[in-house]
Amino acid sequence: MTDSDFPQRLSQLDTIWTVVCRACGDGSDVSADAAQKELLDRYSGVVQRYLQGALRSTDAAEELSQEFALRLLRGHLRGADRRRGRFRDFLKGVLFHMISDYHRRQKKQPRPLASGLDLADDRHLPEATSDQEFLDSWRAEMLSRAWKALEILEQNTGKPINTILQFRAAHPDLRSAEMAERLSLQLGKPVTADWVRQNLHRAREKFAEILVDEILQTLEQPKITDLEQELIDLQLIEYCRPVLDSLPRGP
Repeated sequence: MTDSDFPQRLSQLDTIWTVVCRACGDGSDVSADAAQKELLDRYSGVVQRYLQGALRSTDAAEELSQEFALRLLRGHLRGADRRRGRFRDFLKGVLFHMISDYHRRQKKQPRPLASGLDLADDRHLPEATSDQEFLDSWRAEMLSRAWKALEILEQNTGKPINTILQFRAAHPDLRSAEMAERLSLQLGKPVTADWVRQNLHRAREKFAEILVDEILQTLEQPKITDLEQELIDLQLIEYCRPVLDSLPRGP
């Protein structure tokens, strides 16, 4: 795959910006309603995880998570602009402003909330350390979604790709022969060291493909270099080497 192949590849994926654009309706349209619920389903985990870490309060995180869900379901996505390129930057801005508003309310300096998630005013963003906290939350969510997709794929195909990769993650120092012995018990059938090596290789490749697709859905019209930089920023590039190494590089 080369840079020129990326538009075709992305056309096979429903990028999250496509979903965001559909969600920008007034909520009366069925497709807008479905898109809003899809966004909430996909990203409620990262929202909750980040708010919990940033606010250090379960109650406060729950309050803002519910506020985020309510605004989203009402179609208040003012400020969403796919030209920004990365959906996570948009989502981070939304959450930063919500946290800022929360702190202002806590300090008894009320300020009327905008009817939508307007990102125009960035004067009251939290401290810069929140950038890393959000990045960590986003990374954890991407990995979680990839593991879940691998689990579903195993259920649908009957191939133990999730089982073997989860086992390797839990036992990184075991040799193939030792893995074969223990996986034979877990799977209820005898497997060999060669079988372990072959299937572990396939599992890693499939996990990398799933993770790359998950990342691509959050970008807008990316090139290979954009994808690679995003994986570097999220410290996910080593997981995705099987895919990246297969991409031909230009001169």
